[in-house]
Amino acid sequence: MDYFRISQEQIARFHEDGYLVVEQLLDEQETRLLRETARSDSAMLADATRIQDTKGNEGKLAWWNHPGDDLYGMISRSARIVGAMEKLLSDEVYHWHSKMILKESGGGGAWEWHQDYGYWYNDGCLFPDMASVSIAVDPATKHNGCMQMLRQSHKLGRIDHGQDESQTFSEQQRTAEAMKKLPLVYCQMQPGDAVFFHCNTLHRSDQNNSDEPRWSLICCYNTRHNAPYRQLDHPQYTPL
Repeated sequence: MDYFRISQEQIARFHEDGYLVVEQLLDEQETRLLRETARSDSAMLADATRIQDTKGNEGKLAWWNHPGDDLYGMISRSARIVGAMEKLLSDEVYHWHSKMILKESGGGGAWEWHQDYGYWYNDGCLFPDMASVSIAVDPATKHNGCMQMLRQSHKLGRIDHGQDESQTFSEQQRTAEAMKKLPLVYCQMQPGDAVFFHCNTLHRSDQNNSDEPRWSLICCYNTRHNAPYRQLDHPQYTPL
């Protein structure tokens, strides 16, 4: 099979828009294996953290810093993803962390507007030279709370963030003004599709009001030159 290799046109689109949707990043067999593995992963399910949105609806999040020898680690270390990230960020990258978002049916919790760098800035990363890829394990639609992006919002720079008991969110007035000027995009995807996005791109998701779960695997990367200047929970530069 001819696996995904990012093109110069796609790199340019990422830098212009702050995100890039790639269809069938994982093929049908790989996607089926990922879904079956995740659904039967009792350890991951037991360790998942419960996250409430502002309306009290609950989502779940499982995350880990180091890519293991399991299927999740193989995906996060794969040449098609790491190679694309290194071209998008113009440097060698290393695994920052990965997470499984478990948005269950019947109102699985929303995620508020935020930039990932709103979290990672406080981890000691000096530069916003970081990015993530979100891979659809299940279909992602407006009805089940797919990810939403504000196109070109990465050009705003880092926005101040606040925090409640469970979520970190971008400063509301500034975000509201950005929404008046920038296009809102719903990243509707089929299983195996993925969206690469810059760490300063504003994104959120609604509740899952469908009858089916919406899970997604998100792999996050930092650049070698941007290793944290202080030691916290995240790893320093570790070669992939």
